[in-house]
Amino acid sequence: MQDILSGLRVVEGSAFVAAPSGGMSLAQLGADVIRFDPIGGGIDYRRWPVTENNESIYWHSLNKGKRSIAVDFRNPQGRELLTRLITASGDGCGLFMTNFPARGWLADDRLRKHREDLIYLNLTGDHHGGSALDYTVNSRIGLPLMNSSSSDEAPINNPLPAWDIIAGQHIALGLLAAERHRLRTGKGQFVKLALADVALATMGHLGYIGEVMVNGVERDCVGNDIYGTFGRDFKCRDGGQVMIVGVSPKQWQAILDVSGQEQAITELGQSMELDFNREGDRYTGRMAICELLEPWFAARDFATVAEQLDAAGVCWGKYQTVRELVHNDPDCSLENPLFDRVKQPGIGEYLMPQNPLIFTAAERNEVRPAPRLGQHTDEILADILGLSGEEIGRYHDAGIVAGP
Repeated sequence: MQDILSGLRVVEGSAFVAAPSGGMSLAQLGADVIRFDPIGGGIDYRRWPVTENNESIYWHSLNKGKRSIAVDFRNPQGRELLTRLITASGDGCGLFMTNFPARGWLADDRLRKHREDLIYLNLTGDHHGGSALDYTVNSRIGLPLMNSSSSDEAPINNPLPAWDIIAGQHIALGLLAAERHRLRTGKGQFVKLALADVALATMGHLGYIGEVMVNGVERDCVGNDIYGTFGRDFKCRDGGQVMIVGVSPKQWQAILDVSGQEQAITELGQSMELDFNREGDRYTGRMAICELLEPWFAARDFATVAEQLDAAGVCWGKYQTVRELVHNDPDCSLENPLFDRVKQPGIGEYLMPQNPLIFTAAERNEVRPAPRLGQHTDEILADILGLSGEEIGRYHDAGIVAGP
């Protein structure tokens, strides 16, 4: 954890991946992120993976470093408490982000009556305000069809919720940009972000949309190839599998050097009227190139392949399971300063990552675990809302707030 955002307070009402990951990013950089949940937990509080005691490793992993308040916000008094928290006065406060619908008590105009310079970021599924999940967005933009090796195969979903993760970073970026605007002008604002638009914008940025509109073609089903250049997976003699990439001239030359196939591949290019010094031609001739390279990998065990690829300077990676990553890969261990071994109450002790950004002007502190649900209810009510112990007790007795 680094305190580069010390003094910034963000209130978060969220579920699933995108919004919690945005708040977590800010918390890991030192912001005071206060997450509110219904008493007993929200829709994702028990989401898999869970422990044998039904504690969600997922929920706790996405909420590292935050504070937690548990409130019955179906109750008008609970909604009033959260409204006061969201719009509390003070420099660096008055920032709210949520993927809950911005209506009713969470409508922007209702909250803004309590603090005119409120910064309110609302994430929706699409720009119409409809619902969507990463997987429904991903199916719509065409990428699962490209994951297949041919048009005859069924689409292959990516298990990584990429758009959720990118949207989470947009949430953090959006709040910080709006805070800078407020510092310069004194004005808050309502910031809109749609999950589907994050995906659509990315498709535009990477040329997928322009490719269809300008060239009039649809991208191939590429499987494990890398579109427009050379990259492919290969199996070793003992079953090990690697991915090699030849994007830059240096990377491509390293593949030729280690395989000993430079002359054969040069002659192949001449016969196909292709110049393999060009990325696009390497992609066009990829299948024939792979036929020349496959025997080299098939004749060697993984350890030998790895040693020779490293010696030649090939850009490559090993295919491995998550279990192998956790137990065997030194980069996923305390040898990597990204990680701390942290005890998460209710879950156990395991590796937790820092934010991968490293700010040289701020010290790195140990990763803070996620809070227990409602762990900070009383201190938030007392320190931020100024409630007395007697008032807090009455709210507990009425079931409007709860502790861990």
